[in-house]
Amino acid sequence: MPMSTDVPGLDGTRWRIVVASWMGWLLDGYVSITYALVAPTISPLFFPEFSPLAGLIATYMGFAVNGIARPLGSALFGNYLGDRLGRRSMLVVTVLGFSLAGTSMAFLPTYAWAGAFAPVLLFGVLFLEGLFAGAEYGGGTALSMESVPPGMRGAIGSFVQSGFGTGYFAAALAFSAIAARLPLSAMGWRVLFATSIVPGLIAFAMRYTVPESPVFVEMRRAGQVERVPLGRLIRESWRDLSAALMITTGLLAVNGITFSLYPTVLTRYAGMGESEMGFTVALVNLISLIGVWSGGILLTAVRRRRLAIMIYAAAFAAVVYPTSMVILGGGRVGALAGAGVQAFVEAMIFAPLPAFLSEAFSRRYRASGAGISYNGGLVVGSFAIPITLAASEVLGFPTAWISTMLLWTALVLIGAALSRETWTGGDSISR
Repeated sequence: MPMSTDVPGLDGTRWRIVVASWMGWLLDGYVSITYALVAPTISPLFFPEFSPLAGLIATYMGFAVNGIARPLGSALFGNYLGDRLGRRSMLVVTVLGFSLAGTSMAFLPTYAWAGAFAPVLLFGVLFLEGLFAGAEYGGGTALSMESVPPGMRGAIGSFVQSGFGTGYFAAALAFSAIAARLPLSAMGWRVLFATSIVPGLIAFAMRYTVPESPVFVEMRRAGQVERVPLGRLIRESWRDLSAALMITTGLLAVNGITFSLYPTVLTRYAGMGESEMGFTVALVNLISLIGVWSGGILLTAVRRRRLAIMIYAAAFAAVVYPTSMVILGGGRVGALAGAGVQAFVEAMIFAPLPAFLSEAFSRRYRASGAGISYNGGLVVGSFAIPITLAASEVLGFPTAWISTMLLWTALVLIGAALSRETWTGGDSISR
């Protein structure tokens, strides 16, 4: 007897749509965090003429290059594919391009082979990767949230959002296994990048077989598909877009200087070797998955997306200082405990985000609105690591790290305070 994939409120088809969206975020987490994990290793390979700190900052600028490309990709693919041809159609194209770009990192020449052309190629691939990745959030959010009942969007949205943490977890385990067997500075980093083709092909196969969002199908039937969704988004929802950008900028900056910087923090300050560090950040991300799922479960009771973001962000601000001091001075066990608490609470802030961003914008430009809101936040947020490392030269790392986390969290709270509540009942997703 075949096993049913139905869950309460979701039939098998809708469940496959949700998992297909989740797989895109798993791929993003895998590829993005692979770069963060190997950044200290590849820094001298691509920037050998820089000082160690300057080389590390230059390597982390790759996140900024990737982040700048993402809103451009979101506007391009979301505007001309997601809101005109369909959510599913866009996601099939983008996940294939994203996975191929991520895998191509394994074949890049280093400075010893190509001189100054090597970092140019590195940043070029990161920019291309960002273009395709930029469509993931808007398209995946629209497709999944338009395919589930209103009361389930908080819990399902937190599950979709957890795909990034799952990808991080998988990448960290792969990193730990590879580092224990291969020299990372030789072939290990290339092997790790090459493995990103696996989640990419799985995500592509899943998306190719799922149906289109029922909301978009109804829009197409009724002749309501916009010719220029981006223009209408800016005209009608610029206030919602501005507030959403404040939330995502602050939140993604915090995410950068915690999750993406943990590999550097744990090796430099907690004295961990590469393999041990990989296993530790894998555990931290396992904790973060529990956090985002917990945030989604609580959201079902709270119902209000905006209020949940404010509560979770305030809780994170309260734990920043004590957890940071434990990470920096508590040894291996303390580092795991402190980072685990940070990761748990920070992940809760992400739980309401898919439902919040999808409900904030009309279905006529939902893929564009959600995508630009999220990826637009990466334009500034992607500079968070270089900003923090540069500030550490003046303030010292502990002060710079804690201060920037608090400042970015304050921006999240301000953006949430300026936002409107998106849902307390009814079916706002179809508007």
